[in-house]
Amino acid sequence: MSKTIQFFDTTLRDGEQTIGVNFDIDHKVAIAKQLEAWGVDVIEAGFPVASDGDFEAVEAVSKAVTKAQVTGLARAKKKDIDACVKATAAAKNKQIHVFIATSPIHREDKLHMTKEQVIKSIHDSVSYAHKFFEIVEFSPEDATRTEPDFLVESIQTAIDAGATVINIPDTVGYTNPEEFEQLFKNLRENIPMFDQITFSVHCHDDLGMAVANSLQAIKSGATRIEGTINGIGERAGNAALEEVAAAMYVRKDYYQADNHIDMAETMKTSQMISHFSEMPVPHNKAVVGANAFAHESGIHQDGMLKNPQTYEILTPTVVGANKTTLPLGKLSGSHAVMTKLQNMGYQVDKDDMKRIFPRFKHVADHSSIVSEEQLRNIMNQIKEIA
Repeated sequence: MSKTIQFFDTTLRDGEQTIGVNFDIDHKVAIAKQLEAWGVDVIEAGFPVASDGDFEAVEAVSKAVTKAQVTGLARAKKKDIDACVKATAAAKNKQIHVFIATSPIHREDKLHMTKEQVIKSIHDSVSYAHKFFEIVEFSPEDATRTEPDFLVESIQTAIDAGATVINIPDTVGYTNPEEFEQLFKNLRENIPMFDQITFSVHCHDDLGMAVANSLQAIKSGATRIEGTINGIGERAGNAALEEVAAAMYVRKDYYQADNHIDMAETMKTSQMISHFSEMPVPHNKAVVGANAFAHESGIHQDGMLKNPQTYEILTPTVVGANKTTLPLGKLSGSHAVMTKLQNMGYQVDKDDMKRIFPRFKHVADHSSIVSEEQLRNIMNQIKEIA
């Protein structure tokens, strides 16, 4: 592969901003260890200055993690940076993540700062952070709504001050893949050290394009993707990292990039986050949903029985799921019903199905899923008639 994509997980920080989600310290340590087992490169453990609880959680994760980098989030303020320094002191591998908003609406209506003031803040905060951290990540918040020339100026200022990672946040899920490609093209053309810097992206899902935008960023030059497990996070959430990983796995031919993710740990990781966050994974959720490897349509079931690759581009074993299922419902075909009956021990063939299948369809019309018990009842009725 031509390049390796780093995975930056912010489930413990941005993910915890999900309404109603509150991980305690024990949960955060358990999640961090599982994220490390899954293969993430960077764990954003929290926002240390925000509260004593957040500080203690970042400190605990820093002590528990042995391979992944641990980072804390900091506004472009000295006190935030100091909090990150103290909270990550015990980490074997660490970095810091410094941010300030750069878009007009954030500068003017939220920060009440001029462009010149923002640039000075970037220079001062990144320079200060660089005194304590070899790896300094800088994020121009709301980058996708920032003027292209000012975005370049902000990023160049951060690089000159010592930033080694530049993150491009699509803070409100505003952009689309084509615009993201153009944004990266502009950066590549105007940032002399583009290829020497790790470019990251942090995409939100307000318009349902977080994963698509993240994948486009890989094609456009990003070498780090930020997101959360199950896509949890502020408002509509973040890019679902398990979906990014699955896309890279299935379409290696297209993305021409590798990563350190252990795909077999995917389902376990997703289920842990679902349990601790008390947020059930939607059945139709890509990669980790209960229906991701289930097929009810008769046409699909027939194809699956002949060759699973007809309707599955990713096998359940790859992501650590149990197995493919072919639930029987009103859309199921004769082939699937016959195979199910054979698996249950019945000696049936295509001729037998001419009698069995009409009875199955009658039952299926009044049931969401036809159970094994219902199938046995059907077979008992057929015997009685025979």
